[in-house]
Amino acid sequence: MTVVDPDTTAADTVASAADAEAARRRDPIARLPVSVRFALYAVVFVFVLTAAEQISGQSRLTAANTWASALKLTIPIALAALGGLWAERAGIVNIGLEGMMILGTFFGAWGCIQFGPWQGVLIGVLGGAVGGLVHAIAVVAFGVDHIVSGVAVNILAAGVTQFLNFDWFGSTNQSPRLPEVVGSVRVPGLHDLLGARLTGPSLLVWLAALLVLAVASVRFLTPERVEPLRRRLGPVGSFARPAAVTVLGLLSLLVVVDLAPYLARQERFGISELGRIVMGLTAEVSWIVVIGVVAFPLTTLILWHTKFGLRLRSVGEDPVAAESVGVNVYRMKVVATTVSGALAGLGGVSLVYLFANQYRAGQTNGRGYIGLAAMIFGNWRPGGTAVGAGLFGFTDTLSLLSGQATHALLLVVAIGAGVMVLRAIITGRWLSSLAIVAAGLAVYGWYLVTDELPNEIVVFLPHLTTLLVLTFASQRLRPPAADGQPYRRGQAG
Repeated sequence: MTVVDPDTTAADTVASAADAEAARRRDPIARLPVSVRFALYAVVFVFVLTAAEQISGQSRLTAANTWASALKLTIPIALAALGGLWAERAGIVNIGLEGMMILGTFFGAWGCIQFGPWQGVLIGVLGGAVGGLVHAIAVVAFGVDHIVSGVAVNILAAGVTQFLNFDWFGSTNQSPRLPEVVGSVRVPGLHDLLGARLTGPSLLVWLAALLVLAVASVRFLTPERVEPLRRRLGPVGSFARPAAVTVLGLLSLLVVVDLAPYLARQERFGISELGRIVMGLTAEVSWIVVIGVVAFPLTTLILWHTKFGLRLRSVGEDPVAAESVGVNVYRMKVVATTVSGALAGLGGVSLVYLFANQYRAGQTNGRGYIGLAAMIFGNWRPGGTAVGAGLFGFTDTLSLLSGQATHALLLVVAIGAGVMVLRAIITGRWLSSLAIVAAGLAVYGWYLVTDELPNEIVVFLPHLTTLLVLTFASQRLRPPAADGQPYRRGQAG
Protein backbone atom coordinates (compact mmCIF):
# COMPACT_ATOMS: atom_id res chain seq x y z
CA MET A 1 0.00 0.00 0.00
CA THR A 2 1.32 3.46 -0.88
CA VAL A 3 0.33 6.14 1.57
CA VAL A 4 0.03 9.68 0.22
CA ASP A 5 -0.35 12.86 2.22
CA PRO A 6 -3.57 14.43 0.93
CA ASP A 7 -2.28 17.93 1.72
CA THR A 8 0.77 17.51 -0.49
CA THR A 9 0.47 18.14 -4.20
CA ALA A 10 2.21 16.01 -6.81
CA ALA A 11 4.45 18.92 -7.76
CA ASP A 12 5.51 19.46 -4.15
CA THR A 13 6.22 15.75 -3.76
CA VAL A 14 8.37 15.66 -6.90
CA ALA A 15 10.24 18.82 -5.90
CA SER A 16 10.94 17.61 -2.36
CA ALA A 17 12.05 14.23 -3.66
CA ALA A 18 14.39 15.94 -6.15
CA ASP A 19 15.84 18.14 -3.39
CA ALA A 20 16.36 15.11 -1.14
CA GLU A 21 18.09 13.21 -3.95
CA ALA A 22 20.36 16.19 -4.73
CA ALA A 23 21.32 16.46 -1.05
CA ARG A 24 21.96 12.74 -0.97
CA ARG A 25 24.31 12.97 -3.97
CA ARG A 26 26.26 15.79 -2.31
CA ASP A 27 26.65 13.91 0.96
CA PRO A 28 28.79 10.76 0.58
CA ILE A 29 27.79 9.55 4.05
CA ALA A 30 24.09 9.61 3.17
CA ARG A 31 24.78 7.14 0.34
CA LEU A 32 26.13 4.53 2.75
CA PRO A 33 23.90 1.71 4.09
CA VAL A 34 22.30 2.55 7.41
CA SER A 35 24.30 -0.04 9.36
CA VAL A 36 27.60 1.22 7.93
CA ARG A 37 26.56 4.81 8.62
CA PHE A 38 25.85 4.08 12.29
CA ALA A 39 29.18 2.25 12.63
CA LEU A 40 30.96 5.25 11.11
CA TYR A 41 29.19 7.62 13.51
CA ALA A 42 30.27 5.42 16.43
CA VAL A 43 33.92 5.48 15.30
CA VAL A 44 33.86 9.27 14.92
CA PHE A 45 32.25 9.64 18.35
CA VAL A 46 34.98 7.51 19.98
CA PHE A 47 37.61 9.60 18.16
CA VAL A 48 36.06 12.83 19.49
CA LEU A 49 35.91 11.49 23.06
CA THR A 50 39.53 10.28 22.86
CA ALA A 51 40.76 13.63 21.55
CA ALA A 52 38.91 15.46 24.34
CA GLU A 53 40.46 13.14 26.94
CA GLN A 54 43.96 13.62 25.56
CA ILE A 55 43.66 17.41 25.61
CA SER A 56 41.92 17.75 28.98
CA GLY A 57 43.73 14.97 30.85
CA GLN A 58 40.41 13.52 32.04
CA SER A 59 39.92 9.76 31.62
CA ARG A 60 36.35 9.44 32.84
CA LEU A 61 34.70 10.03 29.46
CA THR A 62 35.63 6.55 28.19
CA ALA A 63 35.95 4.70 31.50
CA ALA A 64 34.18 1.34 31.61
CA ASN A 65 32.11 2.25 34.68
CA THR A 66 30.99 5.51 33.04
CA TRP A 67 29.59 3.60 30.07
CA ALA A 68 28.05 0.91 32.25
CA SER A 69 26.16 3.68 34.07
CA ALA A 70 25.30 5.37 30.77
CA LEU A 71 23.71 2.18 29.46
CA LYS A 72 21.58 1.83 32.58
CA LEU A 73 20.50 5.48 32.44
CA THR A 74 19.74 5.18 28.73
CA ILE A 75 17.29 2.27 29.06
CA PRO A 76 14.41 4.13 30.82
CA ILE A 77 14.62 6.99 28.33
CA ALA A 78 14.97 4.61 25.38
CA LEU A 79 11.93 2.54 26.35
CA ALA A 80 9.81 5.66 26.84
CA ALA A 81 11.01 6.96 23.47
CA LEU A 82 10.21 3.65 21.79
CA GLY A 83 6.76 3.74 23.35
CA GLY A 84 6.24 7.21 21.94
CA LEU A 85 7.33 5.96 18.51
CA TRP A 86 4.68 3.22 18.53
CA ALA A 87 1.92 5.69 19.40
CA GLU A 88 2.95 8.43 17.01
CA ARG A 89 3.45 6.05 14.10
CA ALA A 90 -0.29 5.36 14.52
CA GLY A 91 -1.08 9.09 14.67
CA ILE A 92 -1.46 9.42 18.48
CA VAL A 93 0.64 12.03 20.28
CA ASN A 94 1.53 10.48 23.63
CA ILE A 95 2.44 13.19 26.12
CA GLY A 96 1.32 10.72 28.80
CA LEU A 97 4.56 8.71 28.63
CA GLU A 98 5.66 10.23 31.93
CA GLY A 99 2.50 9.03 33.69
CA MET A 100 2.77 5.57 32.14
CA MET A 101 6.34 5.34 33.43
CA ILE A 102 5.08 6.33 36.89
CA LEU A 103 2.53 3.50 36.75
CA GLY A 104 5.35 1.14 35.76
CA THR A 105 7.51 2.19 38.72
CA PHE A 106 4.78 1.67 41.30
CA PHE A 107 3.19 -1.52 39.98
CA GLY A 108 6.60 -3.00 39.19
CA ALA A 109 7.72 -2.44 42.78
CA TRP A 110 4.41 -3.69 44.23
CA GLY A 111 4.42 -6.79 42.03
CA CYS A 112 8.00 -7.60 42.99
CA ILE A 113 7.26 -7.27 46.71
CA GLN A 114 4.09 -9.35 46.50
CA PHE A 115 4.96 -12.04 43.96
CA GLY A 116 8.61 -11.92 42.83
CA PRO A 117 10.95 -10.04 40.45
CA TRP A 118 9.76 -11.33 37.07
CA GLN A 119 6.12 -11.10 38.12
CA GLY A 120 6.88 -7.51 39.13
CA VAL A 121 8.23 -6.80 35.65
CA LEU A 122 5.06 -8.16 34.06
CA ILE A 123 2.75 -6.26 36.44
CA GLY A 124 4.68 -3.03 35.85
CA VAL A 125 4.37 -3.48 32.09
CA LEU A 126 0.63 -4.12 32.51
CA GLY A 127 0.31 -0.99 34.65
CA GLY A 128 1.87 1.11 31.90
CA ALA A 129 -0.32 -0.63 29.30
CA VAL A 130 -3.44 0.33 31.29
CA GLY A 131 -2.28 3.96 31.20
CA GLY A 132 -1.82 3.67 27.44
CA LEU A 133 -5.27 2.11 27.08
CA VAL A 134 -6.86 4.96 29.06
CA HIS A 135 -5.14 7.48 26.78
CA ALA A 136 -6.27 5.54 23.68
CA ILE A 137 -9.90 5.35 24.81
CA ALA A 138 -9.97 9.07 25.62
CA VAL A 139 -8.46 10.07 22.28
CA VAL A 140 -9.94 7.47 19.93
CA ALA A 141 -13.35 6.79 21.43
CA PHE A 142 -14.21 10.19 22.91
CA GLY A 143 -12.17 12.47 20.66
CA VAL A 144 -10.32 14.19 23.51
CA ASP A 145 -7.41 16.38 22.42
CA HIS A 146 -4.18 14.34 22.47
CA ILE A 147 -2.25 16.82 24.61
CA VAL A 148 -5.07 17.28 27.12
CA SER A 149 -5.50 13.52 27.50
CA GLY A 150 -1.75 12.95 27.91
CA VAL A 151 -1.45 15.62 30.60
CA ALA A 152 -4.47 14.14 32.37
CA VAL A 153 -2.84 10.70 32.36
CA ASN A 154 0.33 12.19 33.90
CA ILE A 155 -1.61 13.90 36.68
CA LEU A 156 -3.83 10.88 37.29
CA ALA A 157 -0.89 8.45 37.43
CA ALA A 158 1.02 10.54 39.95
CA GLY A 159 -2.02 10.87 42.21
CA VAL A 160 -3.19 7.25 41.96
CA THR A 161 0.26 5.79 42.68
CA GLN A 162 0.81 7.96 45.74
CA PHE A 163 -2.67 7.14 47.04
CA LEU A 164 -2.16 3.39 46.55
CA ASN A 165 1.30 3.53 48.07
CA PHE A 166 -0.11 5.18 51.20
CA ASP A 167 -3.00 2.71 51.33
CA TRP A 168 -0.83 -0.39 50.83
CA PHE A 169 2.51 0.61 52.37
CA GLY A 170 1.65 3.49 54.71
CA SER A 171 3.80 6.09 52.94
CA THR A 172 3.03 8.66 50.25
CA ASN A 173 6.53 8.93 48.83
CA GLN A 174 8.20 5.50 48.82
CA SER A 175 7.60 1.76 49.07
CA PRO A 176 9.56 -0.83 51.08
CA ARG A 177 12.77 -2.02 49.45
CA LEU A 178 12.47 -4.88 46.99
CA PRO A 179 13.49 -8.29 48.35
CA GLU A 180 15.23 -9.15 45.06
CA VAL A 181 15.42 -8.05 41.43
CA VAL A 182 16.07 -9.84 38.16
CA GLY A 183 19.62 -11.06 37.63
CA SER A 184 22.31 -9.96 35.19
CA VAL A 185 24.17 -11.68 32.39
CA ARG A 186 27.59 -11.28 30.79
CA VAL A 187 27.29 -10.67 27.07
CA PRO A 188 28.96 -13.71 25.46
CA GLY A 189 31.84 -13.50 23.02
CA LEU A 190 32.79 -15.58 19.99
CA HIS A 191 34.82 -17.97 22.14
CA ASP A 192 31.61 -18.93 23.99
CA LEU A 193 30.05 -19.85 20.66
CA LEU A 194 33.08 -21.78 19.40
CA GLY A 195 34.02 -23.29 22.75
CA ALA A 196 37.66 -22.22 22.43
CA ARG A 197 39.76 -19.32 23.73
CA LEU A 198 40.89 -17.02 20.92
CA THR A 199 43.90 -14.68 20.93
CA GLY A 200 43.74 -11.01 20.03
CA PRO A 201 45.32 -11.33 16.56
CA SER A 202 43.09 -14.26 15.61
CA LEU A 203 40.04 -12.26 16.71
CA LEU A 204 41.13 -9.40 14.45
CA VAL A 205 41.19 -11.84 11.52
CA TRP A 206 37.70 -13.07 12.44
CA LEU A 207 36.43 -9.49 12.67
CA ALA A 208 37.91 -8.50 9.30
CA ALA A 209 36.41 -11.57 7.59
CA LEU A 210 32.95 -10.98 9.09
CA LEU A 211 32.94 -7.29 8.19
CA VAL A 212 33.90 -8.14 4.59
CA LEU A 213 31.03 -10.64 4.44
CA ALA A 214 28.61 -8.12 5.95
CA VAL A 215 29.58 -5.43 3.44
CA ALA A 216 29.33 -7.97 0.62
CA SER A 217 25.84 -8.93 1.80
CA VAL A 218 24.72 -5.30 1.77
CA ARG A 219 26.36 -4.71 -1.63
CA PHE A 220 25.27 -7.81 -3.49
CA LEU A 221 22.01 -8.87 -1.81
CA THR A 222 20.16 -6.07 -3.59
CA PRO A 223 16.38 -6.18 -4.07
CA GLU A 224 16.90 -7.12 -7.72
CA ARG A 225 19.02 -10.14 -6.82
CA VAL A 226 16.76 -11.14 -3.91
CA GLU A 227 13.57 -11.00 -6.00
CA PRO A 228 14.05 -14.44 -7.68
CA LEU A 229 14.71 -15.95 -4.25
CA ARG A 230 11.58 -14.31 -2.89
CA ARG A 231 9.50 -15.71 -5.75
CA ARG A 232 10.79 -19.22 -5.08
CA LEU A 233 10.56 -19.16 -1.28
CA GLY A 234 7.64 -16.79 -0.83
CA PRO A 235 7.68 -14.40 2.18
CA VAL A 236 10.71 -16.20 3.65
CA GLY A 237 12.85 -15.09 0.72
CA SER A 238 12.23 -11.42 1.42
CA PHE A 239 14.10 -11.78 4.73
CA ALA A 240 17.29 -13.06 3.03
CA ARG A 241 19.15 -9.76 3.09
CA PRO A 242 18.15 -8.56 6.60
CA ALA A 243 18.76 -12.07 7.97
CA ALA A 244 22.25 -12.28 6.44
CA VAL A 245 23.21 -8.80 7.62
CA THR A 246 21.79 -9.46 11.11
CA VAL A 247 23.64 -12.76 11.57
CA LEU A 248 26.93 -11.33 10.34
CA GLY A 249 26.44 -8.22 12.46
CA LEU A 250 25.79 -10.31 15.58
CA LEU A 251 28.87 -12.44 14.91
CA SER A 252 30.92 -9.26 14.47
CA LEU A 253 29.55 -8.01 17.79
CA LEU A 254 30.60 -11.26 19.50
CA VAL A 255 34.11 -10.78 18.13
CA VAL A 256 34.23 -7.18 19.37
CA VAL A 257 33.12 -8.33 22.85
CA ASP A 258 36.00 -10.81 22.93
CA LEU A 259 38.40 -8.22 21.54
CA ALA A 260 37.56 -5.54 24.12
CA PRO A 261 40.07 -6.57 26.85
CA TYR A 262 42.80 -6.98 24.21
CA LEU A 263 42.06 -3.53 22.76
CA ALA A 264 41.95 -1.89 26.21
CA ARG A 265 45.55 -3.03 26.86
CA GLN A 266 46.97 -1.52 23.65
CA GLU A 267 47.30 2.05 24.97
CA ARG A 268 46.87 3.47 21.47
CA PHE A 269 44.84 6.49 20.43
CA GLY A 270 41.19 5.51 20.13
CA ILE A 271 41.87 1.77 20.39
CA SER A 272 42.15 1.37 24.15
CA GLU A 273 39.25 3.80 24.64
CA LEU A 274 37.06 1.69 22.35
CA GLY A 275 37.99 -1.42 24.34
CA ARG A 276 37.03 0.21 27.64
CA ILE A 277 33.70 1.42 26.25
CA VAL A 278 32.80 -2.05 24.95
CA MET A 279 33.78 -3.62 28.28
CA GLY A 280 31.54 -1.19 30.13
CA LEU A 281 28.59 -1.92 27.82
CA THR A 282 28.85 -5.72 27.95
CA ALA A 283 29.98 -6.68 31.46
CA GLU A 284 27.22 -7.92 33.80
CA VAL A 285 24.19 -6.48 32.03
CA SER A 286 20.80 -6.72 33.74
CA TRP A 287 18.13 -8.74 31.97
CA ILE A 288 15.99 -5.58 31.99
CA VAL A 289 18.69 -3.89 29.88
CA VAL A 290 18.81 -6.89 27.53
CA ILE A 291 15.03 -6.74 27.03
CA GLY A 292 15.21 -2.99 26.39
CA VAL A 293 17.95 -3.38 23.79
CA VAL A 294 16.16 -6.24 22.01
CA ALA A 295 12.96 -4.16 21.86
CA PHE A 296 14.51 -1.88 19.23
CA PRO A 297 15.31 -4.39 16.46
CA LEU A 298 12.06 -6.17 17.30
CA THR A 299 10.14 -2.91 16.76
CA THR A 300 11.94 -2.38 13.46
CA LEU A 301 11.03 -5.89 12.35
CA ILE A 302 7.36 -5.53 13.32
CA LEU A 303 6.69 -2.00 12.07
CA TRP A 304 8.75 -2.07 8.86
CA HIS A 305 8.76 -5.71 7.77
CA THR A 306 5.26 -7.06 8.51
CA LYS A 307 1.77 -6.40 7.14
CA PHE A 308 0.61 -5.43 10.62
CA GLY A 309 3.34 -2.78 10.80
CA LEU A 310 2.46 -1.43 7.36
CA ARG A 311 -1.19 -1.09 8.37
CA LEU A 312 -0.25 0.61 11.64
CA ARG A 313 2.04 3.12 9.92
CA SER A 314 -0.56 3.79 7.21
CA VAL A 315 -2.97 4.83 9.96
CA GLY A 316 -0.45 7.43 11.13
CA GLU A 317 0.11 8.74 7.60
CA ASP A 318 -3.42 8.81 6.16
CA PRO A 319 -6.18 7.12 8.18
CA VAL A 320 -8.80 7.87 5.51
CA ALA A 321 -6.80 6.02 2.85
CA ALA A 322 -6.13 3.20 5.29
CA GLU A 323 -9.82 2.86 6.10
CA SER A 324 -10.67 2.80 2.39
CA VAL A 325 -8.64 -0.40 1.90
CA GLY A 326 -10.13 -2.17 4.90
CA VAL A 327 -7.80 -1.26 7.79
CA ASN A 328 -9.56 -0.95 11.16
CA VAL A 329 -8.15 2.46 12.08
CA TYR A 330 -9.56 2.56 15.61
CA ARG A 331 -8.17 -0.86 16.48
CA MET A 332 -4.70 0.01 15.18
CA LYS A 333 -4.60 3.24 17.17
CA VAL A 334 -5.72 1.51 20.38
CA VAL A 335 -3.23 -1.36 19.97
CA ALA A 336 -0.35 1.00 19.20
CA THR A 337 -1.08 3.28 22.17
CA THR A 338 -1.46 0.31 24.53
CA VAL A 339 1.90 -1.08 23.37
CA SER A 340 3.29 2.43 23.84
CA GLY A 341 2.13 2.42 27.46
CA ALA A 342 3.53 -1.07 28.03
CA LEU A 343 6.99 0.01 26.82
CA ALA A 344 6.87 3.14 28.95
CA GLY A 345 5.81 0.96 31.91
CA LEU A 346 8.85 -1.26 31.31
CA GLY A 347 10.93 1.91 31.36
CA GLY A 348 9.46 2.70 34.76
CA VAL A 349 10.23 -0.83 35.98
CA SER A 350 13.85 -0.35 34.88
CA LEU A 351 14.15 2.72 37.10
CA VAL A 352 13.08 0.66 40.09
CA TYR A 353 15.12 -2.46 39.34
CA LEU A 354 18.34 -0.82 38.11
CA PHE A 355 18.68 2.03 40.61
CA ALA A 356 16.55 2.62 43.70
CA ASN A 357 15.29 -0.94 44.40
CA GLN A 358 12.03 0.67 45.54
CA TYR A 359 9.25 2.93 44.30
CA ARG A 360 9.74 6.62 45.04
CA ALA A 361 7.50 9.58 44.24
CA GLY A 362 9.01 11.70 41.47
CA GLN A 363 11.29 8.83 40.47
CA THR A 364 10.86 9.37 36.73
CA ASN A 365 12.12 12.98 36.98
CA GLY A 366 10.83 13.98 33.55
CA ARG A 367 12.33 11.04 31.68
CA GLY A 368 9.06 10.47 29.84
CA TYR A 369 9.33 13.94 28.31
CA ILE A 370 13.03 13.40 27.53
CA GLY A 371 12.06 10.13 25.85
CA LEU A 372 9.62 12.06 23.67
CA ALA A 373 12.47 14.41 22.72
CA ALA A 374 14.71 11.42 21.91
CA MET A 375 12.00 10.05 19.61
CA ILE A 376 11.76 13.40 17.79
CA PHE A 377 15.57 13.56 17.55
CA GLY A 378 15.49 10.10 15.96
CA ASN A 379 12.97 11.30 13.35
CA TRP A 380 10.40 8.69 14.42
CA ARG A 381 12.77 5.82 13.50
CA PRO A 382 14.01 3.16 15.97
CA GLY A 383 17.71 3.54 15.11
CA GLY A 384 17.75 7.31 15.44
CA THR A 385 15.62 7.07 18.58
CA ALA A 386 18.18 4.72 20.15
CA VAL A 387 20.97 7.18 19.33
CA GLY A 388 19.00 10.06 20.81
CA ALA A 389 18.26 8.12 23.99
CA GLY A 390 21.94 7.16 24.24
CA LEU A 391 22.93 10.82 23.94
CA PHE A 392 20.59 11.79 26.78
CA GLY A 393 21.69 8.81 28.88
CA PHE A 394 25.35 9.74 28.42
CA THR A 395 24.79 13.36 29.43
CA ASP A 396 22.72 12.12 32.38
CA THR A 397 25.73 10.04 33.45
CA LEU A 398 28.10 12.98 33.09
CA SER A 399 25.82 15.05 35.32
CA LEU A 400 26.65 12.60 38.13
CA LEU A 401 30.42 13.08 37.73
CA SER A 402 32.61 15.84 39.15
CA GLY A 403 32.65 19.31 37.62
CA GLN A 404 36.16 18.79 36.20
CA ALA A 405 35.12 15.61 34.42
CA THR A 406 32.07 17.27 32.89
CA HIS A 407 34.25 20.26 31.98
CA ALA A 408 35.85 18.03 29.34
CA LEU A 409 32.42 17.76 27.73
CA LEU A 410 32.92 21.31 26.43
CA LEU A 411 35.87 20.01 24.46
CA VAL A 412 33.74 17.16 23.13
CA VAL A 413 31.22 19.70 21.85
CA ALA A 414 33.94 21.91 20.31
CA ILE A 415 35.69 19.01 18.54
CA GLY A 416 32.34 17.59 17.46
CA ALA A 417 31.52 21.00 15.97
CA GLY A 418 34.73 20.79 13.95
CA VAL A 419 33.66 17.41 12.54
CA MET A 420 30.22 18.79 11.69
CA VAL A 421 31.83 21.76 9.90
CA LEU A 422 33.78 19.39 7.64
CA ARG A 423 30.59 17.57 6.67
CA ALA A 424 28.73 20.85 6.11
CA ILE A 425 31.50 22.09 3.80
CA ILE A 426 31.52 18.83 1.83
CA THR A 427 27.75 19.03 1.31
CA GLY A 428 27.87 22.72 0.37
CA ARG A 429 25.95 24.05 3.39
CA TRP A 430 28.05 27.17 3.90
CA LEU A 431 25.67 29.07 6.15
CA SER A 432 25.32 26.04 8.44
CA SER A 433 29.10 25.67 8.58
CA LEU A 434 29.54 29.32 9.63
CA ALA A 435 26.96 28.93 12.39
CA ILE A 436 28.61 25.73 13.64
CA VAL A 437 32.06 27.38 13.60
CA ALA A 438 30.74 30.26 15.71
CA ALA A 439 29.12 27.87 18.19
CA GLY A 440 32.24 25.67 18.37
CA LEU A 441 34.53 28.64 19.01
CA ALA A 442 32.20 29.96 21.71
CA VAL A 443 32.19 26.60 23.50
CA TYR A 444 35.98 26.27 23.17
CA GLY A 445 36.41 29.76 24.60
CA TRP A 446 34.18 28.77 27.51
CA TYR A 447 36.44 25.76 28.09
CA LEU A 448 39.58 27.92 28.13
CA VAL A 449 38.32 30.50 30.62
CA THR A 450 36.87 28.03 33.16
CA ASP A 451 38.26 25.13 35.18
CA GLU A 452 35.00 23.29 35.78
CA LEU A 453 31.32 23.59 34.98
CA PRO A 454 29.04 25.14 37.62
CA ASN A 455 27.02 22.54 39.48
CA GLU A 456 23.77 24.14 38.31
CA ILE A 457 24.70 23.50 34.68
CA VAL A 458 25.89 19.97 35.44
CA VAL A 459 22.56 19.06 37.03
CA PHE A 460 20.63 20.70 34.18
CA LEU A 461 22.81 19.06 31.50
CA PRO A 462 20.31 16.38 30.31
CA HIS A 463 17.52 18.95 29.94
CA LEU A 464 19.85 21.44 28.23
CA THR A 465 20.83 18.71 25.78
CA THR A 466 17.13 18.10 25.11
CA LEU A 467 16.55 21.75 24.22
CA LEU A 468 19.64 21.97 22.00
CA VAL A 469 18.88 18.75 20.15
CA LEU A 470 15.29 19.74 19.41
CA THR A 471 16.44 23.18 18.25
CA PHE A 472 19.08 21.94 15.80
CA ALA A 473 17.24 18.81 14.64
CA SER A 474 13.98 20.53 13.74
CA GLN A 475 14.98 21.25 10.12
CA ARG A 476 15.27 17.61 9.06
CA LEU A 477 12.27 16.15 10.87
CA ARG A 478 9.52 14.29 9.05
CA PRO A 479 6.77 13.20 11.49
CA PRO A 480 3.89 10.97 10.39
CA ALA A 481 1.56 13.09 8.26
CA ALA A 482 -1.55 12.52 10.41
CA ASP A 483 0.22 12.64 13.78
CA GLY A 484 -2.03 14.30 16.34
CA GLN A 485 -4.87 14.94 13.91
CA PRO A 486 -8.42 14.03 14.98
CA TYR A 487 -10.08 11.21 13.06
CA ARG A 488 -13.64 9.91 13.02
CA ARG A 489 -14.69 6.78 11.18
CA GLY A 490 -16.24 7.48 7.77
CA GLN A 491 -15.15 11.13 7.69
CA ALA A 492 -14.05 10.77 4.07
CA GLY A 493 -17.67 10.54 3.08
